[in-house]
Amino acid sequence: MKLAVVGIQGLPNKYGGFETLASYIAEGLAGKHHVTVYCSAKDMQPASDAVVAANAPVAHDAVFPMALPAHYKNAALKYVNLSSHGFWGMLYDMVCLRSALKNNDAVLLLGFGAGFYMPFISKKNAGKIILNFGGLDWQRSKWSALAKFVIKLSEGLLVKKAGTIVADNPKIKSYIFDNYARDATLIAYGGDQAVPEIPTPQDLQKYPFLKERYAFAVCRIQPDNNIILQLDAFKNESIPFVMVGNWQDSSFGMQTKAQYSVYNNLILLDAVYDIRTLNMLRSNCALYVHGHSAGGTNPSLVEAMHLGLNICAYASGYNEATTEGLAQYFDSEASLRAQISLIDTVHLNNKKMQAVAAQKYTWKAVVAAYENLCIPAANK
Repeated sequence: MKLAVVGIQGLPNKYGGFETLASYIAEGLAGKHHVTVYCSAKDMQPASDAVVAANAPVAHDAVFPMALPAHYKNAALKYVNLSSHGFWGMLYDMVCLRSALKNNDAVLLLGFGAGFYMPFISKKNAGKIILNFGGLDWQRSKWSALAKFVIKLSEGLLVKKAGTIVADNPKIKSYIFDNYARDATLIAYGGDQAVPEIPTPQDLQKYPFLKERYAFAVCRIQPDNNIILQLDAFKNESIPFVMVGNWQDSSFGMQTKAQYSVYNNLILLDAVYDIRTLNMLRSNCALYVHGHSAGGTNPSLVEAMHLGLNICAYASGYNEATTEGLAQYFDSEASLRAQISLIDTVHLNNKKMQAVAAQKYTWKAVVAAYENLCIPAANK
């Protein structure tokens, strides 16, 4: 089977959940099938853990100012010289999808960006598409009213025509059925790559807060992840609060970091892509705070469950479904402060959440479930 993955920034993963999913699809299926992952030449940088070729294969003619990886985990990487973000991201997804449908038996389409290309796709080609549009992106507060309208319209065009639909959360599955009368296959994300790490003397020197109890969060720095709410709740507390994210990627991130860096207990770290360091930082925290309000199952929450952390998650409905109601929840600054005051309380549910994660959220099962959908789609 020739399988293409479309809708991500690229590999190796330096962005988010869909990229993590794509990396495990590449690792798990490229040995058995021919897997091609479409990447943005505009957004990607050379990486030491990928095979680098100066003339990497591209989807259309372009001149690249740097070497780009040609393969990742035995999967071929194919480049389009467009950004994967904003308006250009929708065009990028459409260009990638057009190319992928011409050259592959099945296409795993991630996200909402390619919706406006769907009316131009034949029924046969639409049958090749396995769609996971993620969460309800049009609900995110970062979007303007016009952007929300466009995203919702694109979502509808995708769901109505794609051959197979995947939902990563029970609430998303219900939403798809209630709004589009389509059944979706429930496949979440794995998190078993998150393992505890003991700090070394070098770690303790670099991150002095590791010597004491601290709260921790890792996320994209955007308003719908309740960044301000979390910082306001912690800013007058004595416990250190460490937040890891892409602060430099937006004016919101830079302004927020400048505003809150004056508080001594707020430790605002730039994004950490080294998995060992990230695991070390989060596995030793006394409280893990998850502020995501939009979307379905968030990979970072699943990873925290695998680590057996004391989790306090935003009451979005999605997070309760992911944790099966076993975490602590907040929906305001006051309710989060109340959870902070209980940080030394032993929560017996941590082990229960860890058991749920071991049963439901493993990459081996996730990759097998996607393969089981892709093979029939390829034979349509």
